[in-house]
Amino acid sequence: MVRAKRETTGKSGRPREGGERKILVLHGPNLNLLGSREPEIYGRVTLANIHLAMESRARAAGVVIESFQSNSEGELINRIQGAATEGIEFIIINPAGYTHTSVALRDALAAVAIPFIEVHLSNIFSREPFRRHSYFSDLAVGVISGLGAEGYELALEHALRRFSGPRTVR
Repeated sequence: MVRAKRETTGKSGRPREGGERKILVLHGPNLNLLGSREPEIYGRVTLANIHLAMESRARAAGVVIESFQSNSEGELINRIQGAATEGIEFIIINPAGYTHTSVALRDALAAVAIPFIEVHLSNIFSREPFRRHSYFSDLAVGVISGLGAEGYELALEHALRRFSGPRTVR
């Protein structure tokens, strides 16, 4: 399990007035092995590299970003449920192998009703037949598949554009 959280602050070192906008990035099973696991499919970029790039971009936009990876379905569900009470306004998720198997993870996302983008490093639609179905896509704001680590960056840019407008109350 990887947890990375850094609060973005104003020049005074305190959180900016009005509270920070918050994005949660969730990574499913085996993504902790990025960079070494089947690099011909998933690339050589590590999960730490992906998080650092996203964190840098989010910080520049004045947004707090938290990254959470787990190989455990229950831990991912608990993290999603916790997001509902923490002011998380957007989720970027790569459910990895749970994409094709986890109704429980889907139900957690539906229950919290936080908008999310589903990201996949590989193009799941051009892979084995069992990988072509996602339990999340119909709930997602969008799906980015097959663009490698750049998919995370594109999802983040979309989330940041959504934040450029006024806050909405759920």
